[in-house]
Amino acid sequence: MITLKKITKIYTTGKIKLEALKDINLEIDQGEFVAIMGPSGSGKSTLLNILGCMDNPTSGNYYLYEQDVAGLSETDLSGIRNKTFGFVFQSFNLLNYLNAGQNIELPLVYSDHPYSQQKVLTSLEKVNLTERAMHKPQELSGGQQQRVAIARALVNNPGIILADEPTGNLDSKSGQDIMQILTSLNNEGITVILVTHDDHVASSAHRIIHIRDGKVFSDTRTRKKKHHEKPVKLHAGQGKSFFSIKKIKQNLMIALKSIIMKKMRTFLTTLGILIGVASVISMISIGEGAKADITSNIKKMGANLLFIHAGARHRGMSSALTAERNRLTMKDAEMITEEEKNLITALTPMVNTSGTVVYQNRSIKPNIQGVNTHFPEINNFKIKYGSFFDDKAINLKDRVAVVGNTVVSNLFDGKNPVGSYIKINRLNFLIIGTFEPKGASFMRDEDEMIAIPVTTAQKRLLGIDYISSINIKVKDENLMDAAEERIKALLKRAHGLKENDEADFEIRSQMELLQNVQQTTKTFTLLLGGIASISLLVGGIGIMNIMLVTVMERIKEIGLRKAIGARKSDILYQFLTESIIICFLGGLIGILLGMTVSKLIAQFTQWKTSVSYFSILLSFLFSFLIGLFFGIYPAYKASSLRPIEALRYE
Repeated sequence: MITLKKITKIYTTGKIKLEALKDINLEIDQGEFVAIMGPSGSGKSTLLNILGCMDNPTSGNYYLYEQDVAGLSETDLSGIRNKTFGFVFQSFNLLNYLNAGQNIELPLVYSDHPYSQQKVLTSLEKVNLTERAMHKPQELSGGQQQRVAIARALVNNPGIILADEPTGNLDSKSGQDIMQILTSLNNEGITVILVTHDDHVASSAHRIIHIRDGKVFSDTRTRKKKHHEKPVKLHAGQGKSFFSIKKIKQNLMIALKSIIMKKMRTFLTTLGILIGVASVISMISIGEGAKADITSNIKKMGANLLFIHAGARHRGMSSALTAERNRLTMKDAEMITEEEKNLITALTPMVNTSGTVVYQNRSIKPNIQGVNTHFPEINNFKIKYGSFFDDKAINLKDRVAVVGNTVVSNLFDGKNPVGSYIKINRLNFLIIGTFEPKGASFMRDEDEMIAIPVTTAQKRLLGIDYISSINIKVKDENLMDAAEERIKALLKRAHGLKENDEADFEIRSQMELLQNVQQTTKTFTLLLGGIASISLLVGGIGIMNIMLVTVMERIKEIGLRKAIGARKSDILYQFLTESIIICFLGGLIGILLGMTVSKLIAQFTQWKTSVSYFSILLSFLFSFLIGLFFGIYPAYKASSLRPIEALRYE
């Protein structure tokens, strides 16, 4: 069954080399009960670890069921440890956060055979511990813990039991019970190989091998072994099923137990992800709210609007500078009205300015617009109190005004101001009406404005003969392009420009403005989201640090899992699962916090916010990817540990 040929094991520490085993030649047949004895440091535990495929010899050949172990892959060796061997350790190596039954079923988790609860119950019956299945290790005596370890070794029906000082930490009565169990297992045909210092323990064996200074000193058969005809073959490999329901459940359970046991650490770990996700959602909600608000305000005015401004963008010169040389006039507005009446519904010349507005002992500086009677129709303003001025007021250059809701609130405490006089740049104006509130947008307050006759603004307020712009409402959205081309040609002729000359004015449509604003707010939103994402990155680094600490704390557990058949991928998935769960928890709480912050921003500021499904999905995806990315290195480091190195770690 087992053949060792010239096995040598050398440990190297710096420049020091320690030869633990020297040219070991050994054969062990099926069904034997072998005791390996020797003083401390003689190499007996090293020999047992090589037999159990938990360590590799430096040189020599190890044949298990006539197959050279050196030619097997790591996955094959994991399968051998899972199915061929059952390990019993001196220190029991039970996981304290699992009960006895859960500890026993661990090898089944890493087996490619269907999970069977009956196997766990059968193993418990063999060690007489059925009534203690739900108890955790700290609730069991030393002897009971070792019996649980033996039951764990038996659960996959192995052909060989490897026991390293199985009675070393037990009292004599418990030790006798353990040896009786091992003897009965051997009587059933299972090969038992144990390491011991105790002659009384060794006396139960059929064969005693003494090791001294890394060499076989003596090999004595004390009694004839029983012959077993049961054919045995090497179980190498574990199939290709990396994922099983039992394995996923076990990984989730382990991760959750670890998280619950380390509550403060988990909270501090998730804090970075939590803040990052909340920041991303709240920042994107501000950008999306601004975009929705501005878009809504523009759409309220309609998509069939054209805006004409003096000046043009060319040769790096802004329209504000070229407008100083090129003016729009009332004649331009009148000409468009007359010539293009088949295309347009309404038109208003605009004179935009600002100034100090005073009522009694209060003063404000609102936006003042000189307009004609079509202004409310074009800009979608509705009258709340009083009325809008008429053509007569424009012709007479009357000092009358219609004020927005913010002006009413600031100067008149929200009371109806119709009939009151205000001073605009020291000139008295009679308030004849107020507008319905339109609300504040992200960019400006639409209600902080005063409309006066355009002629009054020109002659009485500013002393100018030109206008700032012309706002036009086209009859139909489908006529926008035609109206723009005809008005452009008309103004060029009026300004003495040829067809190929560059215009000294600029025409923009409401749709173009809407697209520009949406693009700007999109860039703004991405910028805010990018800045907030930095905190997610910082949180991810924190997770990697904590997971590295977790790996160091659980190295012995990793060694145990590898000893009972866990593959590299199994350990990788286990720690990745824990990392991802932490990020998911942080992500979920962060989403709730981000939504709450967004609502608070909207409630206590004038900014509108809009939490989008995109931002939630993006944040959640980010938290998952961060858990995956920053959990890979600690998980890989854990999975790369050799079982014997991990079990010996202090």
